[in-house]
Amino acid sequence: MCGIAGIIGSLRGPNRDALRRMSDALVHRGPDAEGYWESAADTRGRGALFAFRRLAILDLSPSGEQPMVDPVTGHAVVYNGEIYNYVELRERLTAAGQTFKSSGDTAVMLRAVALHGREAVGWLRGMFAFAAWDPRERKLLVARDALGIKPLYYAHNPDQDGEWSVVFASEIRAILASGLLGEPRLNPLAPAMLAWNGFMVAPETAIEGISSLWPGQLRVFDSNGREELQERFWSMPAAGQAAPDEQRMACSLEHSVRLHLASDVPLGVFLSGGIDSSAVANLACRTSKAPVHTFTLAFEEAEYDEGPFARRIAQAIGTQHREVVLTQGQVVSGLENALNSLDQPTFDGLNSYYMSNAVRQAGFTVALVGTGGDELFGGYTSFRDLPTLQSLSAHTRWVPTGTRVALAKLLSRLLQPSRGGVPGQTRWAKLPGMAERGEDLVSLYQLAYALFLPDFQSELLAGSGATALADGLPAVMRSRLEQDTGGRSPLAAISALEQRMFLGERLLRDTDAASMAASIEVRLPLVDQMLLADVYAMPDGARYRPLRRKDALRRAGLQGLDPGLFERPKSGFVLPFDRWSRAGLGKVMNETLQDPTLIRPTGLNPEGVRRLWTAYRDGAPGLYWTRAWALFAYIRWCHRHRAYL
Repeated sequence: MCGIAGIIGSLRGPNRDALRRMSDALVHRGPDAEGYWESAADTRGRGALFAFRRLAILDLSPSGEQPMVDPVTGHAVVYNGEIYNYVELRERLTAAGQTFKSSGDTAVMLRAVALHGREAVGWLRGMFAFAAWDPRERKLLVARDALGIKPLYYAHNPDQDGEWSVVFASEIRAILASGLLGEPRLNPLAPAMLAWNGFMVAPETAIEGISSLWPGQLRVFDSNGREELQERFWSMPAAGQAAPDEQRMACSLEHSVRLHLASDVPLGVFLSGGIDSSAVANLACRTSKAPVHTFTLAFEEAEYDEGPFARRIAQAIGTQHREVVLTQGQVVSGLENALNSLDQPTFDGLNSYYMSNAVRQAGFTVALVGTGGDELFGGYTSFRDLPTLQSLSAHTRWVPTGTRVALAKLLSRLLQPSRGGVPGQTRWAKLPGMAERGEDLVSLYQLAYALFLPDFQSELLAGSGATALADGLPAVMRSRLEQDTGGRSPLAAISALEQRMFLGERLLRDTDAASMAASIEVRLPLVDQMLLADVYAMPDGARYRPLRRKDALRRAGLQGLDPGLFERPKSGFVLPFDRWSRAGLGKVMNETLQDPTLIRPTGLNPEGVRRLWTAYRDGAPGLYWTRAWALFAYIRWCHRHRAYL
């Protein structure tokens, strides 16, 4: 796991200095080593420059260092991530006459891409973002893994005659540190994306001019930075495939966990006590030759504490278990460092940050997590609620839309009465909007997850950025979601939405940034394209029923464990922020959310923010802590990076 950065442009001093600043900004992603490389210059003195920060996981010898140049083809690469099928690929290439000095995955991936070009990118199973330079064609190939575990950001120089043409990096903060963009400017869409989603949505980012590479996409740039090609090398598995039996899925799951255990350094497992992380820990114990270490984040607040459950499960599995207690005082004192871990504005991510720090302090640099099971097997309430709403709309098409909306408003007021101030922002309050959207599943999904109701968003936003979004989505993302959900059953379509949005745009991005801030490599065996293909091939009944229980995952991953360990209400891994934000965190949040001079430059309306914070603090119903925290984290992020409208 590493940090990468690069520039296409002049090979003179200013760009070299910019590259070093980018590398320095990525030191947390790779504290073990750094490296630089630049291509031969063309007649105008231009080429490619690479920087690399290393967190050594596989092949700890110097032969695994980057930037790496292939001794056979001369191709160069900077690469972040892990290729889990690299042994298989190495055997394939060796059978064709290739030889390797390095025992790691980088050399294998580089040789495959150098010899077979874009086709080889589709062979890679794992999490990755890389940039490879072809010295003969003088072209740059950048690619990102199928499911978007590893990020890659890039920017074009609007000045075609400028000293640089394209800049890319693992994190936005590295591109900002380069200084190549001048004074950063907040994306005009950022406030609206935050108010709707609580995070930024690809391909947009919080900074104007910086874009996110799509998951499963590659792009090719020439030596002048002109884009020659963009191509999807992976897409969601099509609906209607021949379904393998559940045993094949179970074997695929166990194989994925085994592959994710490959490491030349000690690794642990985040164990929350839920089904997903327990399945990963259980399968890790069944397949690992070394002892498995598990970690749980515990709290003094009993209603949030999963520690006792995790303790019993760890004992049943047979792991070497550690429990780390996180207190409100620790969070308050370390708040700045935690907020600094976020590469983009988001209301999530801090749970991963604190857990990653605990694991790192215990001497581990790799950790497996159970993220991804809910998306695959229907663990969220969206799998229950949205098909019901869609079906209800289908059966009431004969009722005029205005009448349906009026009835929904009446029902909403009965179920979620307003107590003055700011109305509740729950799903009950969203019923009128859902009635208006009818059977449009993408719109229903977005509204169900909306942080704020559209009407209140208009009070929060100082500008009109929301009008450029479709239900909180950039047009290209909306189009992508419609493609990914088309032709699927409602449950399979919701799974695709959860994969792309909740997992891809929120959980994976936040986990990467927060864990790498602690110099930890987080691996996700349930976020694997081969496993996903086998799960998607299952019929709905075997995959989802009964809804929200994830019985298929229980059978595949919890073998040998007492089912009674998991018969309790589902609870997510969340910090006690609701209590903390009314106590120790309340002071610093109040100072930010009540200060118009801090709020106004971020594109939010100070009066709307003040009303929301006051209503939340006074205990208004239907206002969860995430609403106030999202605004607080966003405002602090803007000022930390001096990015304003």
